[in-house]
Amino acid sequence: MRPAAPSPPPRGRAVVLLCAGGLAIVLASLPGLQAAGAERSGELQRSDEIAIHSAIENQLSAFRRDDEATAFAFAAPSVQARFGSAEKFVRMVRETYPAVYRARDVKFQRLDVLSGEPTQRALLIGSDGVPTVAFYVMERQGDGAWRIKGCVLAPIEREPT
Repeated sequence: MRPAAPSPPPRGRAVVLLCAGGLAIVLASLPGLQAAGAERSGELQRSDEIAIHSAIENQLSAFRRDDEATAFAFAAPSVQARFGSAEKFVRMVRETYPAVYRARDVKFQRLDVLSGEPTQRALLIGSDGVPTVAFYVMERQGDGAWRIKGCVLAPIEREPT
């Protein structure tokens, strides 16, 4: 029995995944694409999950400390090549992903394979206290280390009161 796929981001919101070479994929407008092929990978072990959590937590910690070099080191080589420097990368995160840049807390949820990519779902609490769902697309390096290849954010919509 396959586990249920993670719920897609709310419809009508464009969520962009920045990948290697500047390719941007809009996922929110294609909710069927997200769930298609979403399944627990038999290739990912508990040790992979622990290493993925560590990479994400360490990058978030580096952002909070304004340690640009360390935050950049957790980005996949393709992301590093696209931005060219830690300063440019961190500026982009600060301006485009404030929930990531100053996350107060992270709660890891499911680790799935979405469209062939290991993807860690996490609940981030931003500096403003607003929760956001993050989908971290991960990439295993030749030495076995995990690096962050991209991040998709989806707001959590609350019921009107």
